[in-house]
Amino acid sequence: MHIRDILQPSRSTFSFEFFPANTTEGRDRLNDTITQLSGCQPDFVSITYGAGGSTRDATRQLVEHVRQSTPLNPVPHFTCVNHQRQDIDSILGHYAGLGISNILALRGDAPRGSTSYDHGKDFCVNGADLVRHIQTFNESGVHFDKRGFGIGVAGFPEGHPGTPNRVLEMDYLKAKIDAGADYICTQLFFDNHYFHDFRERCDLAGIRVPILAGILPVTSMAGLKRMAELSGGTNVPARLLKSLSRVQDDPAAVIEIGLHHATEQCSELLYHGVAGIHFYTLNQAAPTLEILKRLGRAPAKAAA
Repeated sequence: MHIRDILQPSRSTFSFEFFPANTTEGRDRLNDTITQLSGCQPDFVSITYGAGGSTRDATRQLVEHVRQSTPLNPVPHFTCVNHQRQDIDSILGHYAGLGISNILALRGDAPRGSTSYDHGKDFCVNGADLVRHIQTFNESGVHFDKRGFGIGVAGFPEGHPGTPNRVLEMDYLKAKIDAGADYICTQLFFDNHYFHDFRERCDLAGIRVPILAGILPVTSMAGLKRMAELSGGTNVPARLLKSLSRVQDDPAAVIEIGLHHATEQCSELLYHGVAGIHFYTLNQAAPTLEILKRLGRAPAKAAA
C-alpha cells in the first residue's frame, strides 16, 4: 500500500526506522527489536541505506526479511550517490518483484572518508533527479501496482547542512515534490519550534504534501552527541542540555529525561495535528515502546 493512501487528515501515523546490522549480535538485537515493535502495528517501517551505497546488499536483505517474514510494510531508503542508471533500475526492479510499494528517495551522503566526492558523476545528481527517475520507472509498467512506487523524500527543519541558504533549500524541496514525491519525512529535531516553522515555510512555498516528524529519544549523552553530529548539527535546547548535565553520571536518569522530552515532543505535535511521527529507533525497542505507552498508543501486548 502506498504511504499516500495511509496518510489521512483524520489521524496521525506512527512509523519506525531500522538500519542493517553488521554483526551477529547486532542482527540478533535487531530481529528482537523488529519482533517487539511489530506488536505496535506501525503504519510502515523504513530501512536505511549506508553512505555511498555501502549497505546496498545488507539493506536489500533486511528489506526482504521484513517484507517476507513480518507483517510490516517496509520502505527502503534509496540514494543517488555512487549509482548509475543500471544500478538504480536493477534495485528498483528487485524491490518491485518483492512487492515493495514505496521508496524513500534521497541524494545521500558521499562514501565515508571522501572529502571531494563529485556528485556530477552519478546518474542522478540530487533527490529531485532520483524522484523523476523513479517516476520514469513507474511509467514503464513493470511494477505490480499500476501506479508504481509511492515516493517519500527528506526534509530538514533546521536546514540542510549542505544548503545554508534557507530560501534556496525550499526551492530544492519544492522541486522534489513537483517531481512526484508524495510526502516528506523530516530529519530528527529536539525543539518542536523548528518543525512548526518548517511546516509554515513549506506552506508558503506551495508544498502541500503531508510532513512526518522525525523523533529520536535520547538514551545516553554519548549517543546524543553522536546523532547531533551525524545529522549535521541538530540543535539541542538549553533546557534539555541543562537537565541532562545534572544527571549525566546516572544512565537511568539520562534515559528518563530523554523519554520525558521525546514524549512531550510527540504529545505537542499530535495536539497540533502532525501527519505522522517517525521514530529513529537506533534498532532499540524499549525507548519507542515506552514513549508509545506514555502516549497511550502501545497495544497491551507491546506495552507489557
